[in-house]
Amino acid sequence: MKKVLVTGGAGFIGSNFIHFALENMRDITIINLDALTYAGNLENLADLEGDTRYSFVHGDICNMECLTSIFTSNEINAVVHFAAESHVDRSIKNPMAFILTNIVGTANLLNASLHAWKRMKESQRSAFRFLHISTDEVFGSLGADDPPFTEQSAYAPNSPYAASKASADYLVRSYERTYGLPAIITNCSNNYGAYQYPEKFIPLIILNAIEGKPLPLYGDGGQIRDWLYVDDHCAALLKILANGKPGQSYNIGGNNQCTNLEIAHQICTILDELLPDSAHKPHEHLITFVKDRPGHDRRYAMDTTKIKRELEWEPHFELNEGLQRTVRWYLEHKKWVERVRSRPSYNDWIVQNYASREKETR
Repeated sequence: MKKVLVTGGAGFIGSNFIHFALENMRDITIINLDALTYAGNLENLADLEGDTRYSFVHGDICNMECLTSIFTSNEINAVVHFAAESHVDRSIKNPMAFILTNIVGTANLLNASLHAWKRMKESQRSAFRFLHISTDEVFGSLGADDPPFTEQSAYAPNSPYAASKASADYLVRSYERTYGLPAIITNCSNNYGAYQYPEKFIPLIILNAIEGKPLPLYGDGGQIRDWLYVDDHCAALLKILANGKPGQSYNIGGNNQCTNLEIAHQICTILDELLPDSAHKPHEHLITFVKDRPGHDRRYAMDTTKIKRELEWEPHFELNEGLQRTVRWYLEHKKWVERVRSRPSYNDWIVQNYASREKETR
């Protein structure tokens, strides 16, 4: 039985990964370590209560004593490291929180993992994996005609969030090269799907449209992202955990590149079909252009040739199907949405980030 420590497992991607792993691997047990900051939500995992293969520890990766206790009390075979501050706008407002969690926290987790790994038998050491989940934002911004990012692309982060993740990537790389810790880095594109915190772009557009509120798009809405359905991401991570090579990095993308404006229009079209009696139909009339954020990357694109060639993974969900699933999930989980959005941390942020943001004249 493989025992996996998942950090940040109460968040969006982490909770989806835990569900996906338990559903698809019988020989796995998971310890979920989460600090339960504003984006962490144990309700995401409520259906696992009573599952003997799953346990939760309330703790912070910045707390070395907590990490040491987990490794001392358990024979951990793998670490899947999601825990991170991840919202670019929040990193602009408060960069130090990102530096602490994403850099110092990752360093603590690496040290705790390394100390435990050194104490293992040789057979256990060779089987151990430290899987670090990173982002395409470490590569910076692409021009309209630039080729997609590959695993060899130079790092050029443009936000405090991206810089903190790039720093963490370098730390992980150094522990593999210097100490031999069997570590792997993945750089994923923008995820979307169930349980995503409502301040993020796609759920914000969905929920505002349902309620007839403005759909805020930064600048001209022409920023291009590669959208990855979260289940596809989880499937890629299991492939990498099983067969990825230590010391390597893997790009994970959805092969779905379109502008934020196009995403907003697709969501509005889906809602027009699912809510034919809505007083806000057609929902695209709610689209509003607002002042852009500083240092906003224009385009991301991922070359996923390596993971397809070496691990036979490619995304299963096309964008329209993924968006359909996502919109339906939010429509069917109104109580989850209400509880999350009733938190002061959510409402305060929405007011802080959007209430005073000027509309763009178009």
